[in-house]
Amino acid sequence: MKYITKTVWTLSLVSLFMDTAGEMLYPIMPIYLKTIGFSVLFIGVLEGMAEATAGLSKGYFGKLSDNTGKRVPFVQFGYALSAISKPLMVMFAFPLWIFFSRSLDRLGKGIRTGARDAILSDEATAETKGKIFGFHRSMDTLGAVLGPTLAICYLYFYPQNYRALFFIAFLPGVLAIIASLFIKEKAEKIIKVKKTTSFLSFLSYWKESSPDYRKLVIGLLSFTLFNSSDVFLLLKAKQAGLTDTMVIGVYIFYNLIYALFAFPLGGIADKIGLKKMYLLGISIFAIVYFGMGISNNEYVIVGLFFLYGIYAAATEGVSKAWISNISDKKDTATAIGTYTAFQSVFTLIASSLAGLIWFQFGANATFLITGAATLIVVFYFMFSFEDTSDKNVVLM
Repeated sequence: MKYITKTVWTLSLVSLFMDTAGEMLYPIMPIYLKTIGFSVLFIGVLEGMAEATAGLSKGYFGKLSDNTGKRVPFVQFGYALSAISKPLMVMFAFPLWIFFSRSLDRLGKGIRTGARDAILSDEATAETKGKIFGFHRSMDTLGAVLGPTLAICYLYFYPQNYRALFFIAFLPGVLAIIASLFIKEKAEKIIKVKKTTSFLSFLSYWKESSPDYRKLVIGLLSFTLFNSSDVFLLLKAKQAGLTDTMVIGVYIFYNLIYALFAFPLGGIADKIGLKKMYLLGISIFAIVYFGMGISNNEYVIVGLFFLYGIYAAATEGVSKAWISNISDKKDTATAIGTYTAFQSVFTLIASSLAGLIWFQFGANATFLITGAATLIVVFYFMFSFEDTSDKNVVLM
């Protein structure tokens, strides 16, 4: 564990606290909005616009972090915005205020993501990227276990008291802000580039990046185009006969598996190659979606959520580690920010397509089509390019 530095520990704790705050509200957010009179349509538009805000800002602020040569201010400010957005959500019930508060939360995520992942990359060597990113994902996802669990416990004693949860969620957010103050900028700073950074300037990185980067991101985004929101999996679980409490429970179970396996699978990825681990992960994803498409058995559904946790553990941190390994060190935040910006937009498209297919042809068609499309992506990664991740080469 000596490769888990103080900075990695601190960043991971910050993410743990913030994810606890966010995931505490995730299951009850749509319920709360409906209780104050907002329609499902408004909730859908709200979430779509919020995610678009986060997505585009990830690219911009990643580029800005590289251009200014600073990481820590972006991390600290980003987490602070997300923390204060929690109580703001329930101060007023006006649609514009709700939109502003929700967008503030996602903007905070956009500001911090590229810079945070660049710090993690700088704290690792090419041989430990999987471990470092895997450890961070484990700690971050642990918050997705603690948050909903705390929310369920609270609502058991105080049913329908949703507003108070938003103020309670501010507490772990404050802990995240305090912990972020202990993150220090490295003495060896990135060379500053004196040029204007427009909001969409990160798009130019696509032309400037290496062929390996473009091939990798094309593959990752092709998968994202069919990787819809986890909400559809939860809807399938509900359709299969699970109660509301069981649906939340299986969501917590999935995150627990994700948290437990992300770190060890990251370590294995460092040994066998990031490409092999990613291929294993999306192959498991295909199995999960085929299973969801052909089975309504409650026990099978729970087993598939276990496999879904393994898939997430094998891919989320690994994909960012892989990108950082084939990117120039001075462009790490831009490289990851550009990818995650496109990823957010593609996820929105994927969820829209999944919803349309579900509406027109039913749930089973949604999962079977996604599983089949994922197999095409598996073949792309197998045969389209050499596994640069196995070389463990970092551009300097």
